[in-house]
Amino acid sequence: MSRLRHSSGAPAGVPEVRICVVGDALVSGVGDPKALGWVGRVAARTPQDEMSLSVYTLGVPGENTADLGARWWQETARRFGDHQGEHRVVIGLGRADVEAGLSIPRSRLNLANMLDDAHARRLPAFVVGPPPSADNELNSRIEELSATFSDVCRRRGVSYVDCFDPLYAHEDWLTDLAAGDGEHPRQAGYGLIAWLVLHNGWYEWLNVQRP
Repeated sequence: MSRLRHSSGAPAGVPEVRICVVGDALVSGVGDPKALGWVGRVAARTPQDEMSLSVYTLGVPGENTADLGARWWQETARRFGDHQGEHRVVIGLGRADVEAGLSIPRSRLNLANMLDDAHARRLPAFVVGPPPSADNELNSRIEELSATFSDVCRRRGVSYVDCFDPLYAHEDWLTDLAAGDGEHPRQAGYGLIAWLVLHNGWYEWLNVQRP
């Protein structure tokens, strides 16, 4: 677990916000030589003249939605603790459901349960979908998974960032995958995911002005 503290001298009296980012290795920035991942880049681009922000990344390599659903609340609750400020959760989804052989209905139910649980706890959620891989055969199943996740979020009014369609044929993304281990991006790839997050509802979700 890593803790990112992004401080820009926010004035006294602004809301204190804690965000837990749960998911697989992508939320931890595995493969990024800058050790920032997309989460660190997004945090760095989030203005703090209107709030004081702390971001906690809680990634588990190769984790599918069943395993994530079993742990997400227990781990985030420990980071929120007795903190009296605002709490939020970001769910970063990868392709592990495909590799684990989970059915589309099961993946749908797992995400739906997490979002419904977060809603019941009055915990605003934001979902980042799985990016494409370098394997075209695998991509057809990731595409279906991403569309399913998107539909679950749409039905609940939860922001969803589609990382599959914009990056599927993106030259920089494919080059970055090839330069690494073929599974995790490097610096450029994480920068692309961060751009998608920042331009698809992030500032609106936090109720802050776009810089």
